[in-house]
Amino acid sequence: MKVDILLGLQWGDEGKGKIVDFLGKKYNLIGRFQGGPNAGHTIKFNGLTNVLHTIPSGIFQKKTKNLIGNGVVIDPIIFFSELEKLKKNKIFYKNNLFISRKAHLILPTHRYLDAASELAKGKKKVGSTLKGIGPTYMDKTGRNGLRVGDIESKNFIKKFKTLTKKHNEILLKLYNYKAPNQLEDEKIWLQCVKELKKINIVDGEYFVNNKEIKRILAEGAQGTLLDIDYGSYPYVTSSNTVAAGACTGLGIPPNKIKKVIGIFKAYCTRVGSGPFTTELNDNIGKEIQKIGHEFGSTTGRSRRCGWLDLPALKYATMINGITELVITKIDVLSSLEKIKVCTHYKYFGKKINHLPYDLDPKEIKPIYKEFKGWKKDITKISNFEHLPLNLKNYIKYLEKEINIPIKIISVGPDRNETIYR
Repeated sequence: MKVDILLGLQWGDEGKGKIVDFLGKKYNLIGRFQGGPNAGHTIKFNGLTNVLHTIPSGIFQKKTKNLIGNGVVIDPIIFFSELEKLKKNKIFYKNNLFISRKAHLILPTHRYLDAASELAKGKKKVGSTLKGIGPTYMDKTGRNGLRVGDIESKNFIKKFKTLTKKHNEILLKLYNYKAPNQLEDEKIWLQCVKELKKINIVDGEYFVNNKEIKRILAEGAQGTLLDIDYGSYPYVTSSNTVAAGACTGLGIPPNKIKKVIGIFKAYCTRVGSGPFTTELNDNIGKEIQKIGHEFGSTTGRSRRCGWLDLPALKYATMINGITELVITKIDVLSSLEKIKVCTHYKYFGKKINHLPYDLDPKEIKPIYKEFKGWKKDITKISNFEHLPLNLKNYIKYLEKEINIPIKIISVGPDRNETIYR
């Protein structure tokens, strides 16, 4: 068994879904190893746009198996909605979609807890997607959670009601919060659980270590800078988005890992609250947002946009042990006369090139290097040598600075608009 890992190096939304789909046919298995329906992986081909929140992005490859790993949290309602959209687009998944028994379930009351918690924080809210992700992971680590394997148990309804009761007590006592449509939400949730039972439910750790599975691609969600341990805490997600999370999220031994593929945008974006050193609060930022369609595929919220941040990117490659890189959305910058890259920070009056513990915007300022734009449509170019000279120089500069090869260049949103070097 050989395992490659593919993950984001920024604050998510780097284009992981497209690249997993692009590479998917090379692998026997694609495994999602963390996160939940707070992720939104968009894949475009044959004139169709497909957005996946829980299902691995290899689902469109007929001969590739797809596993939702134990590190993922699943909302049966959102999951059922994804399945319905696949059916509508005539994507047949029954023989190549699998779920680990040890993946945790998001209950309706998890979503209520998420909403009540964010509301109580006021201006200090972390920008949650309100999908119930955080409370579900809290129950997981608190040893209270419900898992997919529990739906096969005779005591499932009892377990569900016990946890729901506990959540309602917290909602009432701590937040004075009462959901208006809880009975209806529970009814729909339980109906979707019945649909969930029709999917291939497996012991994930045995499934991935089966001798018949020769090549695995571990698919991450969100991005390195949202990692619970190594991201811009507390404005982070509730799971380990870094390479190490693939081992715990799928049951993969570390000595089976070969390549670690890191994806980054040619600029930076961020959804919700949290520090963003290179953020552009000007017309250039608005132009990037408009051309890049920078609106969350999960929440619909507009993404904050800014220049590429090299110190943060180098930090992410170090944490993950990246062996090769993918740059995406380079086409979005094609209309700009000048392009900037943050090479260092000015931090408490000193010039530094590392990511400090405290990203207080009052104390940290970006130092930029400027490049000439290429002012040319590149979406139909399929060979690196045919790219504009200024763009090739920009990519070569990044390779030299990061000291890792950029193997894939995404020049457009469609599956075919990809250059492999």
